[in-house]
Amino acid sequence: MERIALENGFSMHDYRSKLKLLKDGGDQRVLENRDGVGCPACGQAFDRLFVSERSTKSFETPPDRPFCLARTDEKILLLTH
Repeated sequence: MERIALENGFSMHDYRSKLKLLKDGGDQRVLENRDGVGCPACGQAFDRLFVSERSTKSFETPPDRPFCLARTDEKILLLTH
């Protein structure tokens, strides 16, 4: 299983054939895993990926499933399983 690599940062364009863009807010995006790509934190396939270029983010409701966090120099990634 291919795993998201973060050594050189994260670009959704590197995985565009495997992830479907669901929401694009400019500096925040939500993507769906369509090809069983592995989480950069735990290696397991994830369902959704939230990517933010903001330094902070608040969520009104917590995810209703397990999640992992990963960070690059420029982005925060939240992956739900």
